[in-house]
Amino acid sequence: MAKGLQFQPVQPVRAYQRIVEQIEDALSRGDLAPGQRLPSERELVVQFAVSRSTVREALRVLESNGVVRSRPGDPNGPEILPYSSGALRKQLVRLARVDELSLSELIGFRMIMDGAAIQLASRLRTDEQLAEMEQSLVEMRAAIDIDFAAFSEADLAFHEAVARVSRNSLIETCNEVVRGVVLGLIADKIAHAANSRALMLESLQHHTEVVAAIRAGDGHAAARVARQNLYDYYATYVPEPDRNPLRALIDE
Repeated sequence: MAKGLQFQPVQPVRAYQRIVEQIEDALSRGDLAPGQRLPSERELVVQFAVSRSTVREALRVLESNGVVRSRPGDPNGPEILPYSSGALRKQLVRLARVDELSLSELIGFRMIMDGAAIQLASRLRTDEQLAEMEQSLVEMRAAIDIDFAAFSEADLAFHEAVARVSRNSLIETCNEVVRGVVLGLIADKIAHAANSRALMLESLQHHTEVVAAIRAGDGHAAARVARQNLYDYYATYVPEPDRNPLRALIDE
């Protein structure tokens, strides 16, 4: 035996998880499509060679994930559901909250997605949408004198407005989920930081610069300022060795 070699305990994989994996794999290959139906529970029991309770547990997981709609005893079998942003959001939240994703990865992902959304907004925005962003700045400024929660809510309204302008539902959903998870991890630290007000004022200044660049149609400048803003706002909560990937997103 190799000296110092240490294995880790393994987790048993339950039968229902294998059923879920097979059905999701069939969807990803295109063997199953929205609107189609799976075999009945009785047929699934035979095909998977498991108990009915195991099949029902797998269907419960698939239904929770927004993959199927299942009715116990339905002779037609569970229906494959179409894609929905709600189902995607649920999966993204689950992914973003697992221990394998670090705060640095989450912030880096947000820097990429936010920058892309803002770059698109600089080209696609209407005058009405620009006015909506500018109104968000007014609300952010007013919220600074209230508390961090109010500022965060106004900041969310700004980013939601930008994401809508991007006309990309994936960007909109991913930004919403990752932002929520990141804030959930460190919002309390920001709110009670000694320089909390200074951070909010600096963030407001960055947002103002972003809107100015969007108004001018300078997408690259707007995206660069947005990434810098996220770095300045969050990087101090990331361990120093994990900041290099974030710096790589703002270095020119």
